[in-house]
Amino acid sequence: MKILIIPDKFKGSLTAEQVIDAITAGLKDSLPEVQPFSIIASDGGDGFLNAICQSNPSVQQVHCATTDPLGRPIDAVFGWDAGSESAYIEMARASGMELLQPQERNPELTSTLGTGTMIINAIERGAERIYVGLGGSATNDGGTGIAQALGYRFLDHTNATLPPTGGSLRKIHRIDRTQLHPKLDAVAFCAINDVRNPLLGAEGAAIMYSPQKGATAEQVPQLEQGLANLDRAVKRDLGIDAAEVPGSGAAGGTGFGLKAFANAQFISGTEFVLSQSKAQTLLESGEIDFIWTGEGKIDDQTGFGKLVFGVAEIGKQYNVPVLAVCGRLDLQHTRISDLGLQDVLALSQQGYSLEQCIDQAGPLVRQLIAQWAGDVKQSR
Repeated sequence: MKILIIPDKFKGSLTAEQVIDAITAGLKDSLPEVQPFSIIASDGGDGFLNAICQSNPSVQQVHCATTDPLGRPIDAVFGWDAGSESAYIEMARASGMELLQPQERNPELTSTLGTGTMIINAIERGAERIYVGLGGSATNDGGTGIAQALGYRFLDHTNATLPPTGGSLRKIHRIDRTQLHPKLDAVAFCAINDVRNPLLGAEGAAIMYSPQKGATAEQVPQLEQGLANLDRAVKRDLGIDAAEVPGSGAAGGTGFGLKAFANAQFISGTEFVLSQSKAQTLLESGEIDFIWTGEGKIDDQTGFGKLVFGVAEIGKQYNVPVLAVCGRLDLQHTRISDLGLQDVLALSQQGYSLEQCIDQAGPLVRQLIAQWAGDVKQSR
C-alpha cells in the first residue's frame, strides 16, 4: 500500500514536518509494510518558501532588507532561481501576522509594503517571473503596499499621498501611475493561493478574515468600506474590475491588488507546489491508494481554499480517496463530503481536552492514525 501525506501545520502545536512524522509513525505502527510518501505543501501561505525549496533544489534563499507590517526594518528571505530568473516570495515573511505581537495587530495600520520591497529587490535582481505566495498576512490593505513599492501612488482629495494601510483606503480619491517601475511590464506575476473568497461582502477579505487579524467590531465595516472604495478607484482610474475574481479576497485583498496593479495570474498553491515535486508522478502512475492531509482546525472556512481543500481537489483529480486528521472538527454549515474528504479524524472527538490536543498533538495523531491503519488491516 502506498500513501501520500500532504498536511498543513497544526497552528501553535505542530509543524507540517511534525504532522508528517506523526502520520507516518502511526501508519507504520499498524501497517509496517506501508510505503509512505510525503511532501511539504503550502496553499501559498506560511511555509510556501520552504515547500518550494524542498521541491526545487535550484531555488536559493537570498536575504533582503525590508519592513514588517508596521513599517519596522527587518531582514527577510525569498527564493531565487537564477537559471529560470524566477523569484518566490512568501508574503508572510514581511507582511505576516506572526511578525507582530497580539497587541500590535491592527489591520487599519498594517501594510504589505514590506512584501512590495521584496518584489522590487527581485525585479532589480533580474526576475522575469515572480511567484507571490499569499496567506498568513496581518494586512487588509488591498495590496496597496505592494502597489506603492511598484510606483503607484494613492492620493486623497487634496492630492496628498496616503500611506498604504487598511485605514487609508476610505480616503483614496485618485490613483496615480505616472511613476511606475520601468521594468514592471516586463515581469510576469503569479499569485499563489487556494483561497477563493471575493474581495467584498460577507465572504470577503474584511468581514470574514480581518477579525482574525485584530480588527474590532467597529473596524470591520470601516475596512469593508475602504476595500469597496479601492475597488471603485481601480475601476475608474485603471479600468480593471477584479473584485469578484475568486481569490481576490486572499491575504486582506492582496490577491485583488496583484491582479489590479500587476496583472497577476492566479494559481492554486497546492497544485503548484505539487507540480514541483515527485508526488505528481506517483499520482499520475495510479500507484497511490490514499492521501492523508490535515490541519489544526477544520471548519467552514476550510472550504474556501485552505490547503486541506486543495489536497481534496487533487485527490478528486486523480480519483484517490483523501482523509484528514485535525485537532478540532467544527463544521456548522458544511459536510465532510462537501470538502471532498472521505473522512475526518479529530482529536477533539476522542474525549481529549483542548490542552491535551495542543500539548500532546504528535502522539495523539500517531495513535489515531494507527487505529485507522489497524482497521484497514483487519478489513483486508
